[in-house]
Amino acid sequence: MPAAVWIVVVAGALIVSIGMGVRQTFGLFLSPMAADLGIGRETFGFALAIQQIMWGAFQPVMGAVADRFGSARVVAIGLAGYVVGLFVMGNATAAWHLDLGAGVLIGFALSGTTFAVVLGAVGRVVAPEKRSLAFGLATAGGSFGQFVMAPVGQQLIAGAGWSGALLIMAAITAFTLPLAFLLRGRAATAGKREQTIAEAIREASGHSGFWYLNAGFFVCGFQVVFIAVHLPAYVGDLGLPASVGAMALALIGFFNIIGSWGCGVLGDKRSKKYLLSGLYALRSVVTVLFLFAPKTDIVVYLFASAMGLLWLGTVPLTSGLVAQIFGVRYMATLFGVVFFSHQLGSFLGAWLGGRLFDATGSYDLMWWISIALGVAAAALHLPIADRPLRPAAQAA
Repeated sequence: MPAAVWIVVVAGALIVSIGMGVRQTFGLFLSPMAADLGIGRETFGFALAIQQIMWGAFQPVMGAVADRFGSARVVAIGLAGYVVGLFVMGNATAAWHLDLGAGVLIGFALSGTTFAVVLGAVGRVVAPEKRSLAFGLATAGGSFGQFVMAPVGQQLIAGAGWSGALLIMAAITAFTLPLAFLLRGRAATAGKREQTIAEAIREASGHSGFWYLNAGFFVCGFQVVFIAVHLPAYVGDLGLPASVGAMALALIGFFNIIGSWGCGVLGDKRSKKYLLSGLYALRSVVTVLFLFAPKTDIVVYLFASAMGLLWLGTVPLTSGLVAQIFGVRYMATLFGVVFFSHQLGSFLGAWLGGRLFDATGSYDLMWWISIALGVAAAALHLPIADRPLRPAAQAA
């Protein structure tokens, strides 16, 4: 790829790295914040569930703004909102502060700093035959952020307390603002007459594959957010040290670098829908094996490593399918719609995990729900008609 293209890909990866990396540490804050604020796991999970809904609800809007006016301003606004949200969260003294900071503000911020907007910018400058690879590299940035920030977050909590840790993360996020302006440019018209956003949405709504992708991404959100938010607490319930939960999140991040890049490479060479089907099926298999295995730190690390390989590989494949079928002109908008479905699943994964734990004292039911949904998602991707609707629109 040309140097100018690499600059956009690397800038996008770094922005996603901060956006996703900081967010993926929030599970580490569950136990200390719940203890200090006198709240239950459902209350903490609900704040992060609000985050998922806000993220998903604003994602199509932010994607449409980026498609119309360019990605740089959208990303800059998102990063600024992230800083404010972390500041409010770090100064929380009541549950509603958590809802406002972690939920509303950071949820809004994520809609401008993560996959739909960033991948839209990347997709516009990368040749079609390299698009899935570029998406995989940008997605891997989020994994690198998780790999780095999970152990850093645990150390910050241990050294500065949960409040100090969040304020330091706010400062780190503020330093990434200049990167936003490397994502300049907006989508060019593809064809003689520019398709409108309304026409693009109507076209996608009439395509069955679009709805199968929505359903599959719902499952993805449910699974990954349940694990990200509740795995550290689950590990603590097993009697293992907090460092094991932090290392598990770091391993998910590390192996997701490999998984996201690998799915990006394979997505340029093999059928994306079949790759997605296999990925969801493997998630269920890995989870079943984890439930029946003895719960030692090594088993937790093996589960996290395996799940990391399957973690966000859905993103380059799902976004790649959206671009392949519908073109890149309104990719940020259409992927934003699909991502809203992901966030509905994320809401349920974050909140229901806490709700069922508070009601039953166990996460067992949530694990089995996650397994069943993975099997359903594997089946749903098989009938997707992935032929491009307008080949000319595939050019960047």
